[in-house]
Amino acid sequence: MNQVPTSVTEIDLPLQRAFFYSSVAIISFHLAYAYNFLSFLIVVYLFCLIHLGRLRSPRMAFYTGLFTGFGCALEASFFWNIFGTAAIALWVILAFWTALFVTLSQLCRAKFGKSFALLLIPFLWTGLEYFRSELYYLRFSWINIGYVFGGDLPWLPLRYLGMYGIGFVLAAAVCLLEMLPARIRIAAAIVTFAALALATNLPSPKENFPVASSRRNVRIAGAQLEFPSEPQVVRALDDLQKDCPDVDLLVLSEYTFTAPIPESVRNWCLKNHRYLIVGGEDPVSGAQYRDTAFVIGPDGSIVFRQAKSVPIQFFKDGLPAESQELWESPWGKIGICICYDLSYTRVTDRLIRLGAQAIIVPSMDVIDWGRHQHELHARVAPTRAAEYAVPVFRLASSGFSQVVDASGHVLAYAPVPGEGATITGTLSLGKPGTVPLDRFLAPIAVAIDAVIILALVILRFVKPVKTPEFKLNPA
Repeated sequence: MNQVPTSVTEIDLPLQRAFFYSSVAIISFHLAYAYNFLSFLIVVYLFCLIHLGRLRSPRMAFYTGLFTGFGCALEASFFWNIFGTAAIALWVILAFWTALFVTLSQLCRAKFGKSFALLLIPFLWTGLEYFRSELYYLRFSWINIGYVFGGDLPWLPLRYLGMYGIGFVLAAAVCLLEMLPARIRIAAAIVTFAALALATNLPSPKENFPVASSRRNVRIAGAQLEFPSEPQVVRALDDLQKDCPDVDLLVLSEYTFTAPIPESVRNWCLKNHRYLIVGGEDPVSGAQYRDTAFVIGPDGSIVFRQAKSVPIQFFKDGLPAESQELWESPWGKIGICICYDLSYTRVTDRLIRLGAQAIIVPSMDVIDWGRHQHELHARVAPTRAAEYAVPVFRLASSGFSQVVDASGHVLAYAPVPGEGATITGTLSLGKPGTVPLDRFLAPIAVAIDAVIILALVILRFVKPVKTPEFKLNPA
């Protein structure tokens, strides 16, 4: 009697149960993002996605994954505020990546068997997440696993693993549980889940920096202004100077000016002997410009400028920066990211590799985009600080502005809505940051995914060679 291959017996998930897994995945995903104390539910989301790979056909896997991905993509509900009905197409594009993961997982189980497929799945997940977030034109990283935890978890080694590494480890943990014998799998899953739930809710100790000659502190302050007039900017600077007389550096948002920095602002810096980082447009030719953060020195001159590296898709956002450099400030080497640039590790990694000791982020988050957009964007700065072990100061036009220490703890923030709200804090500049290990792992995972897809395509079109049958002639 012929044995049924293991790969076939593992592809046995009925549609009713698949719908259950899909629903649980969507609910877990939204709860993990909505409540910090439920962030551990992201593992349930991964568990359900991996089990959807047990559906009986690639077609069923794709459409079930697409449904699940669309339900999770609605976390980016603010797309509707910005793009209107075009948001539906963007949600479908986000859902496609979930559908592709579930489909590839199903094909790996069918072609390679359960054990080998479970070894491949963490690489499949990491490679697709990195490609979706960093590499193609519509890249978008805000709703991936790494941002669920927000950087404020010392037990979770973001500094070493990075946001993509966390996804790899959690996917690997789920796959490892699946490899265990059935008699101990449930008990091991309960223990793992309980430990993760406890760890994500433990109190988070603050990092205390020792006083050392190698560490320099800079007092920093900013005001939230959205499309202000020139006189409004000068009045806001006067108020900051009055409220924070000991401040070393002032920051205003991206696109504070839709033109070069006016003389009145430069003269203010000269009169008050203050450094100022402010966003404006740096003309290139004709109507072309670069979205730029200018550093105005105490003598009123522009001492440094950094353009936006990745202009936002579908927006009039200028030309991309020609290069990235660090500002050699009086307190140390400071990297400047403009708004959405902080979302791309391929942008921020370059600043860290140049030796950045802190990152300052002038940002434009329009109040009409909605509070939820501001909440999602505010997850990025703590994650970056925790990954690189450098402090981050983010000044947004309408909130949430943040002072984040090198552990990823938010020390101060300004609210949403927050027109005219101010924020002050201290950045402690120590040794340069370091790049986590996932920056090497994630590109490797992309390459592995490409090999897997190529192998599956070849297996799809190459028919197996039939062994000829020989019959005995009774004669």
